[in-house]
Amino acid sequence: MDDHSLDEFRRRWQEELAQAQALRKRRRPEAAERRPRRPEVVSGRGEQQASGYLALAQGLLEGAGRPPAARATRAERQEAASRSRSPPARDAAGGREQLVDQLIRDLNEMDDVPFFDIQLPYELAINIFQYLNRRELGRCAQVSKTWKVIAEDEVLWYRLCQQEGHLPESSISDYSCWKLVFQECRAKEHMLRTNWKNRKGAVSELEHIPDAVLCDVHSHDGVVIAGYTSGDVRVWDTRTWDYTAPFLESEFEEDEPGMQPYVSFVRINSSLAVAAYEDGFLNIWNLRTGKYPIHRFEHDARIQALALSQEDATIATASAFDVVMLCPNEEGNLQIAAEFEVQKLVDYLEIVPDTERYPVAVATAGDLVYLLKAEDSARTLHYVYGQPVTCLDVSANQAAFGVKSLGWVYEGNKILVYSLEAERCVSKLGNALGDFSCVNLRDSPPNLMVSGNMDRRVRIHDLRTDSIALSISAHQLGVSAVQMDDWKIVSGGEEGLVSVWDYRMSQKLWEVHSRFEATLSLNFLNVLSQPRVQPSDYLSAQP
Repeated sequence: MDDHSLDEFRRRWQEELAQAQALRKRRRPEAAERRPRRPEVVSGRGEQQASGYLALAQGLLEGAGRPPAARATRAERQEAASRSRSPPARDAAGGREQLVDQLIRDLNEMDDVPFFDIQLPYELAINIFQYLNRRELGRCAQVSKTWKVIAEDEVLWYRLCQQEGHLPESSISDYSCWKLVFQECRAKEHMLRTNWKNRKGAVSELEHIPDAVLCDVHSHDGVVIAGYTSGDVRVWDTRTWDYTAPFLESEFEEDEPGMQPYVSFVRINSSLAVAAYEDGFLNIWNLRTGKYPIHRFEHDARIQALALSQEDATIATASAFDVVMLCPNEEGNLQIAAEFEVQKLVDYLEIVPDTERYPVAVATAGDLVYLLKAEDSARTLHYVYGQPVTCLDVSANQAAFGVKSLGWVYEGNKILVYSLEAERCVSKLGNALGDFSCVNLRDSPPNLMVSGNMDRRVRIHDLRTDSIALSISAHQLGVSAVQMDDWKIVSGGEEGLVSVWDYRMSQKLWEVHSRFEATLSLNFLNVLSQPRVQPSDYLSAQP
């Protein structure tokens, strides 16, 4: 029914309603006490029109958008007139009035509130649908064809992939159907979780360099870097399962074979690989351009600590009593952004993630903890004489470190959690006899933190109540490395044992021996985007 026919229909109904009201006003007052009479109707053509409009109204209410009924024949009009001359019941008259009132209300609602999928601009509809999750988008796609087009827009499903951590480095133009990509990523994640719990998979060992000792190892997003006493630096990409790792050249003098200093530290992120050598040199490689270093810095003394930001190209190094922070300039070349002088030799160094303008780092030196901001001088975050720091980890807003209690009054070893904004202690966790050897705050779920201790136990701390939520006897010797995600814990011990736990059920899932050598480093690889499901989502390094 077009707009002109709808307006004509409403106008004629209004006229008939006005006539009916006028007839009711002319009735005598005593008519209410008598038996209901046959209501007066417009004879002839008006009666036929009323019957036809009533049928049309009934059809509109039963199915919106139906075409008008065909014109009635002479026999049908006579039959309708004979029925109209019989005395109708009060319920029938009331039903007709209710039917007309409901029809008028529906028509007014159609005019006042326009249909969402017809008159709302497509861009506004996308902005509204972006607040829906995957289940709600699926339900909206079943409403109508227009809603299905909106609910399956590529922008919406690309945002869902980014929010749930699938393919974080990709752009919207990389795939043509992001809904299908989202479904495949969730299916892989579900299969991986199921295989972890059912203990299905295989352990893979990366090829090592013979006649060389592994000094340090690090990983990021499935890419592993390792440094050796021979001065070699190798990189593996476990996402392609190609274990033939290339060497990163260090550009030492060719006339001095075998004289390369051994590697002290290695770090890697999505774009850079960094290696610090025993003689104070620092090599930086761009993973996208080649195997030769793009920058080379020299320190006056041995590099004692190295940190690389996971989000950008910020690098922090500690040598002697100096801490240097390197950042790229407008041309992309690394330059010194800040230099700090500390009172003692640095033991641990971490870069705070998600800083807006200036890089921020946290360093520990003996019993001192420093907060290093590029636009400010070194500030002491914590200091208690005779209580050295034994481990360190940072998140965007907090720093957690273990302290060793010494002196006449023994209070037990603790983990202190400091707020980086307020620069004060917010939590004191644990009261263990052994030293806290490792702590993981950045990767832990919200309000939780995992730590390892030399008393062979792995503990999960609840930061809301400052209590221990779970304590697991995980190793035969001290715990040397630990990490946690939303449902499992992986820990490495001094005896060379690597264990994977489902901490919700306090059940061990996997156990791998590393040839009876201490586990130096341990890290989850990218468990959500690996093409093959294997439990080698951790990395254990042995000297």
